[in-house]
Amino acid sequence: MIGLGKWACSVNTMIYSGDVDFEIFDNNGEYGFKLNVPNVKVPDITVKSVEEDDDTITATVETSILSGKEITLVVTIDGDTFDGFIKVPMFGKVKLKNGRKIG
Repeated sequence: MIGLGKWACSVNTMIYSGDVDFEIFDNNGEYGFKLNVPNVKVPDITVKSVEEDDDTITATVETSILSGKEITLVVTIDGDTFDGFIKVPMFGKVKLKNGRKIG
C-alpha cells in the first residue's frame, strides 16, 4: 500500500475554495479514506475500487449526495508531496494543488 498517512491540499471550485485534508489508511488490507473539508459536512463515502500503478493511486468512490455517480480521485505521490485531481460528475476535473503530507 502506498500513500498511507495524512495529507493536505488546496482546491478551488464554485462550491468550496480552500484547504482540505484527508487520510489514507489500511482498512484490514484494503484502502480506506477519510476526508475533512473545513466547515462542510462531508457525506459518507463508499470506496468502489482502488488501483496502484507505481506511485499513483486511482480510487473510484460513490457518495450519497451523488447517488449512482462515480467520483474518481487520482494522486501521484513523490515522497512527502503529491499531484492529482478529482473528477466529479457535474463539476468536472478539479486540480489538487500544493499536495503535501501532514502526518
